[in-house]
Parts: sequence; structure tokens; C-alpha cells
Amino acid sequence: MVALATPRTLSVTLRVWRQAGPGQPGKFVDYPAKDLSPNMSFLELLDVVNDGLTLQGGEPIAFAHDCREGICGTCSCTINGKPHGPGQGIATCQLYLRTFRDGDVIVVEPFRARAFPVVKDLVTDRTAFDRIQQAGGFITARAGSAPEANALPVPKGDADLAMDAAQCIGCGACVAACKNASAMLFVAAKVSHLGLLPQGQAERDRRVLAMVATMDSLGFGGCSNQYECSAACPKLISHDFIARLNRDYLTASLRATFQPEPAGGGGAG
Repeated sequence: MVALATPRTLSVTLRVWRQAGPGQPGKFVDYPAKDLSPNMSFLELLDVVNDGLTLQGGEPIAFAHDCREGICGTCSCTINGKPHGPGQGIATCQLYLRTFRDGDVIVVEPFRARAFPVVKDLVTDRTAFDRIQQAGGFITARAGSAPEANALPVPKGDADLAMDAAQCIGCGACVAACKNASAMLFVAAKVSHLGLLPQGQAERDRRVLAMVATMDSLGFGGCSNQYECSAACPKLISHDFIARLNRDYLTASLRATFQPEPAGGGGAG
């Protein structure tokens, strides 16, 4: 008979940021976790630690999650100083314990940015992204039945670029990775994927001006083109979209400055 190999396990220490609420003082607290399967996801590790805390009558670690499939962007954490942790092109929920070594101390904290205030522990308020999206991340389209797919031909290059930009899940890793807490990659992705398609042309100038103005008003920093944002992005969205955003913004600003008002004055309502 062939003896079955004993599954390898590992033990780690979680050093987690604990903060009772907005504006409250916070601190790191260590939580040992033993006999873990290397095939567990990082969120499952947090589940295990929380189960232990609950059994001991302690306060579970607050963290956000939803799909756990790398789609929603809700699970955003900074792990060992990197948004979403080690690895490339993954969200926190797609990080597995086999990435770490037995005995590691894993430091977990929320995304740090003035525009993303801490709600509790690892949960941050990222509704600033929602406000940017609401400022112009939409198109004017008739509701109802879907139009014929071939009614508006789209060049394949533009379609591919639009799909690349549309992969953005709004997690905020770009902001957390940037030393200036800039949201330029997020805004660039949202502006570009609509601006590349025929359906997005009607609001193209108004969209980029409104979304950039909203971004600035919410306290995000400026872009210094060091590209930490694209390196940390779980969807590998290219920083080239930032250059496209800058071109669109400059063009829209010039049009708004020099384009004559409609006949009769009074502006465009």
C-alpha cells in the first residue's frame, strides 16, 4: 500500500489594523492562526480568525466582501504594504495562503487615502468613486429593446481598447498605491471606455470635464506619472489610458473656452 502524504499546513500571524470607527484612534493587533490549508483564500483566513474571535467573545475584524471572485472590487485591503497583496492581476479575494511561508507575519490594513475614510477596521468608504461616476460616467440612450448590434460599426481596435478600460472594477487599488492618492487611472478608465465608442460621443466633452472636476473636489491627489496605479490594478489596466484622459481633457477645455455660445445667448441650459 502507498501511504498518503499528509497535507501541508502552515501557521501565520495576522497583524491587523483595528479601528472602532471613523475618526477614532486605531492600532495594529496580532492574531495567530494555525494549521491552515495553503489552498485557503485570504478572505477565508479572515473568516477563520473571526470565528475564533467570536468563540472567545471578542469583536470580529470588520472587512468588506461580496462576490469573492475578483469581480466586484469590494474586498480591497493593503497586505504587506501592497494593495490586494503580493501577486499581479488579482484582488484580495484571489490571494491564496500558498503565497506565504510558514511563520510569516502578515500586515493587513485598509486602503489609505483622504478620499477613502476608514469606516471600521479594514472597511473604507469609497463612495467618492460613485460620485465621480455619477458626474459623467453614463451615456444618453433610449431605454427599451436593444438596438441592432451592427447598426453602429465600431473599429476592432477601438472596441478592444474600450473593453480593456471597461474592466475597471472600481476597487481603489490605484488610489491606495499612488503616493499622491490620485484617482487618475480610475477616471481614465471610465472616461476612455465610453469615449472610444460611438454611443459615448454626445457627452464626451461634458463627461471628461465633469468627472475630472469631481475627482479634484473630492480630495484626490494629482498624477505624477510613476505608474504605481497600473502595477497594483487587479485588472492590469494600462496607464496609457491616463494619457488618453489628458488629451480628452485638454481638447474639451479648449472647446469650452473658445467655442461660441449658441445663437440667442444664454448658454446651453
